[in-house]
Amino acid sequence: MRHRKAGRKFGMDATARKAMFKNMVTSLMLHGQIRTTEHRAKELRKYAERVITLGKNAPAEGDIASLTGDELQRARAARVHAIRRARLWVHDERAIAKVFGEYAERFATRPGGYTRVVKAGRRAGDNSSMAIIQLVEAYQVPEIDAVVEEPEAVEVAEPADEAEPVEEAAADEGATE
Repeated sequence: MRHRKAGRKFGMDATARKAMFKNMVTSLMLHGQIRTTEHRAKELRKYAERVITLGKNAPAEGDIASLTGDELQRARAARVHAIRRARLWVHDERAIAKVFGEYAERFATRPGGYTRVVKAGRRAGDNSSMAIIQLVEAYQVPEIDAVVEEPEAVEVAEPADEAEPVEEAAADEGATE
């Protein structure tokens, strides 16, 4: 019995399973969505959400620039610590930059639930249930009194007729000689 045993084994040992999830988290952070089996996608959620939370809770580069003294030192140390913890799961520098830049800003006001698992039918080879795990869009609080302005109409000027195109002029000169 598996009472109080969290996580799925996927028929592999711990090191292989950990390597698989590291690769999947890195791919998800780079591409924004990946296609995998439904069970793997559901298990991947917890790792991906932890990494995004690290990026979100770390001090931003812009905030660090305005600090001085001990506050600056603490903020830099906290950011470096968060980046090092994220590197345990993400092995690509571009993905790390996205986590601590784009995704941190995108999910700044979102209290969690950064990923979504969408069922994608069955795989042809073994009939395994497939799913797409993707990062959700930014969390926007709708404004009730938002005024939408109509876009201004842009007039398109019609091109002026030129005397003769260059190719036709060259062909005419050759015919007269």
